[in-house]
Amino acid sequence: MGKKKVKIFYDPIGNTMSVWFDDPKKEHICEETGAEVILVKDKKGKVIGFEKLNFLARGSSAKKSSFPIKTQVLRAKAA
Repeated sequence: MGKKKVKIFYDPIGNTMSVWFDDPKKEHICEETGAEVILVKDKKGKVIGFEKLNFLARGSSAKKSSFPIKTQVLRAKAA
């Protein structure tokens, strides 16, 4: 299995951060979670990305070209 890249984009006008685990062209439907996060799914219902609304706190500005993002790798449970 080949390595896949995670793509992260910040939109300063919309103040959103988009994270893609797969090709954005596969986007089929979006689902709001109610926590200012929108899940992006493909035709099979698999989550291929998400968008975080209001990424920077009000009054903050994106003067840096990088942002710290906490990550954690989780092991999938066997079915």
